[in-house]
Amino acid sequence: MSALYPWQETDWQRLQELRKRPPQGLLFKGGKGIGKLDLALNFAYSLLCERTAGNGQACNACPACHWLSQGSHPDFRLLQPDAQVMEESESGKKPSKQITVEQVRGLADFLGMSAHQGGMRVVVICPAESMNSNAANALLKSLEEPPRNMLFILVTHKPQQLLPTILSRCVTFALTLPDSQSATAWLRGQGIQLPEQALAAAGYSPLLALQGDAQVGSDEHAKLLSALRQPASLDVFAIAEMLQKTEQVLVVQWLQQWSYDLSAMKLTGRVRYHTGDAEPIKRLVANLDAMELMRLQKLLQTAKRESQHTLNPKLFFESILLAYRQLTTH
Repeated sequence: MSALYPWQETDWQRLQELRKRPPQGLLFKGGKGIGKLDLALNFAYSLLCERTAGNGQACNACPACHWLSQGSHPDFRLLQPDAQVMEESESGKKPSKQITVEQVRGLADFLGMSAHQGGMRVVVICPAESMNSNAANALLKSLEEPPRNMLFILVTHKPQQLLPTILSRCVTFALTLPDSQSATAWLRGQGIQLPEQALAAAGYSPLLALQGDAQVGSDEHAKLLSALRQPASLDVFAIAEMLQKTEQVLVVQWLQQWSYDLSAMKLTGRVRYHTGDAEPIKRLVANLDAMELMRLQKLLQTAKRESQHTLNPKLFFESILLAYRQLTTH
């Protein structure tokens, strides 16, 4: 079990109030990369621990904590898509990215049993929005008539994709956004050389910043930014050639962050993601029309959807970069 992240202390104290009278359904919601699942697991483990510490966290020493660390606690279940917990099977079949109805129905025996030590039983479902419709409806039946001392914790960053009936049966717990100071200090402690830059590039989501640090500092990312700063001289075909082996969704995300900062600078005089490029961006947008920048953002929204299905990455990137050059030059 991981320790609490430094930006989660306030949320942890709020959970201590909830544990006095736990609901039967709890919805953890918040942005990606802020540690929702880790906090949910910490809370679940603390509810099952036999002798919690002074701050309410699990002791990591009792038999219950030992079972949890081994993944064998009889009163705990974690449901996740197979794609998050296993590699491609020997048959070559890709693991599902959904939580299936079979997984939810597989809880039937667990729900029908009594708690091993007469206390709580906990089911954590993450990400809850990955349940397909059949799985969601199967879960709804359990939420409508939950067994005694049973807690379902649903973890999501897309609550709008959950059934309204599921939402209505859960107490919503909105996680606090990480503050920049503690997130930056934590990233520095993880060995990130430019934590402020990595955090900004990840939309101020510390865990995404940690995962994406190598990508943000990659040669491809640096060359793309260099080209975007000077759209009039942007060599569309050379940059597309350079990017064609980079994940398409990732490249579109880079472009979306740059586009967002162009609009933000034009409208508010500030940037969010490229804090070190504020002056070049200010010069770039000085003669640009705000409506053109909005068109660029809409174009990239469409491109992100299409990025999952393109057959020719080079042509895909050429199209986007040509549109960027046309919209940002006169």
